[in-house]
Amino acid sequence: VQLQASGGGLVQPGGSLRLSCVVFGLPLDDYAVGWFRQAPGKEREGISYTTRSDGSTYYSDSVKGRFTVTRDNAKNTVYLQMNNLSSDDTGVCYCQGLGARGQGTQVTVSS
Repeated sequence: VQLQASGGGLVQPGGSLRLSCVVFGLPLDDYAVGWFRQAPGKEREGISYTTRSDGSTYYSDSVKGRFTVTRDNAKNTVYLQMNNLSSDDTGVCYCQGLGARGQGTQVTVSS
């Protein structure tokens, strides 16, 4: 199983990005996938996850109300819509699930 995250980039404060996590090797349908963030000098933080196909989701307090996680099982892809970004959101974001972790995508929020 492999997970491939993409969609990061440089954005100004208040801007938005949408991250994608494509799963290769297994059908996404019955698996939970989480998004994690590693910021410089900080511990890894679990920011969101989606469980299977029943719509259950989780958000950390730091992103609740600004980030939305969705999944498209037909495309074997999980998305993370990130709105109203701030410099505190800077870091490497990666997805993890099905016993594997993606390589990460850099999110930089700066004016």
